Amino acid sequence: MLKGFFNVPTPVNEPILNYGPGSKERALLKEALAEARAHQQDIPMYIGGKQVHTTKKGKVVPPHDHQHILAQYSIGDKAHIAQAIDAALAAKQDWENLAWEHRAAIFLKAADLIAGKYRYKLNAATMLGQSKNAYQAEIDAACELIDFLRFNVSYMADIYKQQPPVSPRGSWNRVEQRPLEGFVFALTPFNFTAIAANLPASAAMMGNVVVWKPADTQVYAANLLMEIFREAGLPDGVVNLVYADGPETGDVIFNHPDFAGIHFTGSTKVFQEIWKTIGTNIHKYRSYPRIVGETGGKDFILVHPSAQTKVASTAIVRGAFEYQGQKCSAASRVYIAKSLWPEIKEQMLADLATFKMGGTEDFTNFINAVIDERSFDKLAKYIDQAKKDKGVEIIAGGNYDKSKGYFVEPTILVVEDPKYTTMCEELFGPVLTVYVYADQDFDSILEVIDTTSPYALTGALIAQDRYAIDKASHALRNSAGNFYINDKCTGAVVGQQPFGGARGSGTNDKAGSMINLLRWVSPRTIKEVFESPTDYRYPFLAED
Repeated sequence: MLKGFFNVPTPVNEPILNYGPGSKERALLKEALAEARAHQQDIPMYIGGKQVHTTKKGKVVPPHDHQHILAQYSIGDKAHIAQAIDAALAAKQDWENLAWEHRAAIFLKAADLIAGKYRYKLNAATMLGQSKNAYQAEIDAACELIDFLRFNVSYMADIYKQQPPVSPRGSWNRVEQRPLEGFVFALTPFNFTAIAANLPASAAMMGNVVVWKPADTQVYAANLLMEIFREAGLPDGVVNLVYADGPETGDVIFNHPDFAGIHFTGSTKVFQEIWKTIGTNIHKYRSYPRIVGETGGKDFILVHPSAQTKVASTAIVRGAFEYQGQKCSAASRVYIAKSLWPEIKEQMLADLATFKMGGTEDFTNFINAVIDERSFDKLAKYIDQAKKDKGVEIIAGGNYDKSKGYFVEPTILVVEDPKYTTMCEELFGPVLTVYVYADQDFDSILEVIDTTSPYALTGALIAQDRYAIDKASHALRNSAGNFYINDKCTGAVVGQQPFGGARGSGTNDKAGSMINLLRWVSPRTIKEVFESPTDYRYPFLAED
């Protein structure tokens, strides 16, 4: 076997294509959309390299056109989850013994496949299956995922390079990074194709084997991701893709002695139940499992009296309504200085008046559908309640319709109470709540922001006053794991802003950074002595 100290390609962020009228990428993406709509797929599970079909089927429909069936997928049961675990463990020895540069090469190739031949097909799958417009799909399914793969390979190499700085004469100290002892469970969300791929891939990259269960509403793109990984050369059994009932899956996974960790993005409630279950079963496991989770937020934008109003209104509109507010980082509560409110309100309403809402296939639509009927009904309930409540004014939107797709108008509520329900609870949709505060109350509003929500994922401050920026940055230091100054609170880029929050928002293990990859290894320190002692006696024992 060849040996060497290898330098991986230096990662750079993937350029974002703009899909403007007349562009080559626009034409190619529209071709991919038409092709995907024209053929109904039969999506299997992937267990040990085998495509597994079952008689129980689920269906995939575009959220914006729920009468059209894109695919059916096979639904597994507890037996399939057990088979996936067995397949992962059977693949474990060969995979962890594979030289790290060969693991790296697989994921670098996957990145190139996504950047090239699969770019439009993967974007189209995301647009149709998750109702993302062309730009949102591009920055997610293409660019962010490519960045995750390339930067993580570089971080992996940096981790392996980290060694003890001192080896005294006559000895050699070194550290190796072992994969975890057992298998990792990746439980991934609907809203980002990049996250769905990164959660299993980051653990696998470090030599682990994975059982991967995506959200039912992300199955369409997940299937294509698995095809890409396989084409890139990922060996059978390293990542096993299953679709099954959540509680049934958890019952098998969390009772298995070889459960070594979970990589999760989803709701706080689900994550807390998982943590509780792991704690109850802790005596069953070979090792203490790694628990890594990002669980959403109630993200804020604070507008100081010194803010530039157009900067503020743009940050609010983009932060709240891009991808229908279904980003973990989306702005859902905004605090605006009273002196600026009339101008910002006018600018926001002018922007909202230009929004077009509809299917993703029409590139002029900025707003598309929310993910499914359950989400639609939840949002409609909150909007209806707001219409009844005193002290709440709906200044934009407030309408919804699910006859063709799950469409909820971008809605802005203005409330008199900064602790009103929609200022506190995560809605995960295009509903923004605004509280207008007296300019002189800036200091006290900082405390309100810090104490209103159990979450601490993202937040933004719009201000020109540097003293105010310094004060807010300190006062809100625990309120957001990603804090933005004079920008929206969304749009973290791999290699630039490692992403994650604390409090109710998760374990803050920063996806897209070395921090996250370190969670998927277990270091072993090795000391080798060349001049070994041959006498137990120390000099101090000698007689005077």
